[in-house]
Amino acid sequence: MKNFLVNLGIGLLFGVGLVVSGMSDPAKVLNFLDLFGTWDPSLAFVMGGAVVVAFFGYRIVLRRPAPIAGGRFHLPTRKDIDARIIAGPAIFGLGWGLSGFCPGPAITALSLGAASTYAFVPAMIVGMWAARAAIERMHVAYPD
Repeated sequence: MKNFLVNLGIGLLFGVGLVVSGMSDPAKVLNFLDLFGTWDPSLAFVMGGAVVVAFFGYRIVLRRPAPIAGGRFHLPTRKDIDARIIAGPAIFGLGWGLSGFCPGPAITALSLGAASTYAFVPAMIVGMWAARAAIERMHVAYPD
């Protein structure tokens, strides 16, 4: 129950941050990608702020012997680059660029009543399910 509450709190904090920064609005994202039209650099500042917080946050947290709400840290161990590392982000980027949504802001925008999310979120869920089914069919193990 403790892990659930911690995850719920973190998710709510993330969602509030998305709404406050305006990142739940797909027009904001699409304007960031429109370099020669209505370019809006504010997304770069949101991303930059996230990178700075993550940079220092990881250095502070990883000094601990274990996470506060878990038995051990789950950090990636693989360092090689394979087709999944290239294809996954490419597909994610195409979807993000075409729709203006990535999963977190899309879920947040559902609560704001944005009509486009009522089409995007079900398609995203089907896509996630299809990707997992394809990977299981290929017998590829998910890394820890």
